[in-house]
Parts: sequence; C-alpha cells; structure tokens
Amino acid sequence: MSEEKKIILTGDRPTGRLHLGHYVGSLRNRVKLQDDYNQYILIADMQALTDNAGNPQKVRDNILEVALDYLAAGIDPRKTNICIQSMIPELSELTMYYMNLVSVSRLERNPTIKEELKLRKFGEGAVPTGFLTYPISQAADITAFGASLVPVGEDQLPMLEQTREIVRKFNQTYKSDVLVEPQALVPDISRLPGIDGKAKMSKSLGNAIYLADEPEEIRRKVMSMYTDPNHLRVEDPGNVEDNPVFMYLDAFGTDKETIAEMKEHYRRGGLGDVKVKRYLNDVLQEVLEPIRTRRKEFEKYKPEVYRILQKGTANARVLAGQTLANVKSAMGINYEQSLFRDEETKSTTESGIENSDSTEAERG
Repeated sequence: MSEEKKIILTGDRPTGRLHLGHYVGSLRNRVKLQDDYNQYILIADMQALTDNAGNPQKVRDNILEVALDYLAAGIDPRKTNICIQSMIPELSELTMYYMNLVSVSRLERNPTIKEELKLRKFGEGAVPTGFLTYPISQAADITAFGASLVPVGEDQLPMLEQTREIVRKFNQTYKSDVLVEPQALVPDISRLPGIDGKAKMSKSLGNAIYLADEPEEIRRKVMSMYTDPNHLRVEDPGNVEDNPVFMYLDAFGTDKETIAEMKEHYRRGGLGDVKVKRYLNDVLQEVLEPIRTRRKEFEKYKPEVYRILQKGTANARVLAGQTLANVKSAMGINYEQSLFRDEETKSTTESGIENSDSTEAERG
C-alpha cells in the first residue's frame, strides 16, 4: 500500500489578477508540488472582504480572474482542489473557536499584520476587526484541511507561526492531538520588489506585472522599471544586488552564464540600463506568452471553470467537515453526538418505564 500523500494548503485573496510576485512567491512552486502532494488552493474571498467590505462586487468578480490565472499557470484540477472560502462554512466556525485562544495584543504584535496595516492606512481606531483577526482565519483554513505543509514567502512566516501557536494552544487546552502543526515551505526566491523599486510587488501599489498582461504592456512596464539611481551614465559602475531588473533576471532567466556576465559588466561600468531591460523584456515575454495563451483558452469555457470550482469546493468541505467534527469532539461540544443523543436515550428510557407501568396497570 502506497504512503498517503501529505496535504498542502495555500491560497490567495481575490482582489485582482495575479502578478509575477505571486508566481515567484508560490504559484510556480504549487505547479511543481501538485504531483507529489494532496494540494488544496483556497480562493480567500472572505479574507478579501476584510478591507473591501464596501466593494463586494470587486471580490466576486476576481474569484474567476484568480481561478483563470491558476489554470493558466499550470494548476491541474485533476491533481489540485481549487476551492472558495465563503462556500466552506466550517472555516468560519473553526475561526470562532480559535478566536478564544488568541489575545488582541498578540494579533497586534504580528509583524505581517503590522506591515499590512501600514499599507492599508486605515487610520487610528478604524482597523476592521476582520482584518485584525486575519491570522486566526488563516489558521482555520490551514488546520481545516490538516495541512502539514504551507508554501509561503518569507513575509508570511509570522502568519504561519501564529497558526502553529494556535495549534499548540488548542491541543494543550483540550488535551488532544486533533490539529496538525504545519511547516513552512519557502521557495528559493519568495519575494519580488515592485517595478517602482518598492519592497513588495503589490496590486494595491500599482507596481506589478500581471500574468495576463499583453506583450506591449509588459514591455512598457519593464522599460519604466526602477534600477540603480546612481547609475546615471552608461560608463558608471552600477549596483546589481538591490536592482529590481537583475532581481527579476535571477528569478526568471534561464541563461545563468549570460546573466552573470551582464552583472559583472554592469558592476564595472559600460552596460546601460536600456540594454539590460531589453534583455529582461525578452525573458519575461518568453515566460508569460504560454500562460497568457492558456488563459485566453480557459476564458472561452467559463462554465467549465465554475464547475472546477464547485467540485474542488465540495471536496474541500468533506475534509473541513471531518476536522470540525474532531475539533468539537475534543472540546466536548459536539452536541449532535453527545447532548442530544443522551437526551434521546433518556427520553426513550423514560418512555419505556411509562409503557411498562401502563402495561402492568392494564393487566391488573
């Protein structure tokens, strides 16, 4: 009998199409992992609403966009279950139970949440409760599927650590081993800067190259990319370590020898930014052309894409339901199997006594 595959849980918020940052940070790795693991990819629409509550249509529309990006990038629905968070109510119930195990101060100390709050600029006293409790919701997602591995970028490690804390607290509090403590799976290159040189490529910052971008749009964005601000003339020595153009080449270029030569040339001077950017454009066009082509094919068959989402969600609910039942049993609150059953037994017993007494009276 073959060893059962380990479970992987990963996902994205449907707030826009996916970009190269997603591809490098997790999507490319998911395509490789789906052959060897039982993989679930969650379209986290409820978490997307934590900072888009006033625009639910945006979230709704992007569920399909994200699903198309998954399929175009090579996610195979025969190997990977793609599921929609809000259609799995078990996740919300698990989140509620876990909330009682985490303090508000611990959530506020989460480095990822602190960084995201800076980007969102909610204002003092205006942070939505749902956004603050995002790590708890994520813990529910991960544990619901019994995921032992979670592919994440380095910036998401604090979120995963909070999940691990919740797992330990739950198992300790309820003296059980119901929940699995997940491990991080960090890719070699887990984060890309934006084309403007910002620390992170982000939909909200408008500094991303999207998987669905057309060739001319890709070229325009590449040619406008931030480089070394001190590399003013072609003959000037340049910096490659913090230069987004070379970081992208490291992430996507396959001709490592040519890239190494370009780096050395740039460092000593004599290589202009335009030439490097043209080379990067060629690299990215080659990477994105087949993804864009597959996406356009899937767009022709949207009903089939929705069927893929329905099937993946149905499969996910089965697993999440099993976990929820185990969690409630460990807590002693699985009333369907305890309280009501006991009451039913008691009622049956009392009914039996009454019938027995009645029978004796009739005989008398």
